[in-house]
This record gives sequence, structure tokens and C-alpha cells, in this order.
Amino acid sequence: MTDHELIMEAINVVRNSGRKSALATVVSVRGSAYRREGAKMLVDENNNRVGMISGGCLEADVAEVAKSVMDSGAPILKTYDLDEDLVWGLGLGCPGTVKIFIEPIKPLTP
Repeated sequence: MTDHELIMEAINVVRNSGRKSALATVVSVRGSAYRREGAKMLVDENNNRVGMISGGCLEADVAEVAKSVMDSGAPILKTYDLDEDLVWGLGLGCPGTVKIFIEPIKPLTP
């Protein structure tokens, strides 16, 4: 099963369960990054995650932003400047700029 098929299956499961969720999609990459445009991650209200949008360095922060998107219902375009020396002092090896669009996914109502 492809990454996108896994995400679509997870969206259907979460929507049918009645849980809120948010979908994060990489929409722009400038410079170096582990994942490219189109990479997706689904986060539900219980902080369950499916998919990856980076090599692991952005997922936790994006999950936090996703919580506010679920609460407000308003999408957010978040920009991460991944300067190798500045990213949490970890020297992650991906000095690029990544833009991630995080949008709410509404649960199905019975």
C-alpha cells in the first residue's frame, strides 16, 4: 500500500469514528529536506499519527499545531526554516525551508 493510500484509509477510519483530525501536507521545499512536496501526515485528537512529513524532526511540532487547527477549524500554513545549526541545536543535516499546510478534517456525522 502506498503512503497516500495509507493516509486515505486512516482519514476514513478517523472520520467514521467521529474523532477530529488534521491533515498536514508538505506544499513547498526550498533547499534540502528529508521529504518532498506531497508528503502527508494525519493527526487525530488523540495524537495518533499516520505518515511522515520529515525525517522525524518536524512531526511533534506539526502535531501541536494540528491540535490548534482541530480546535479552531481554521487551516494554517506553517513555515519551518531548517538551518542546520539552528534547528533545536541538533544539526539535523537538512538546511532547507519547508512549508506545511495543516487543514482540519471533519468527522462524519451520523
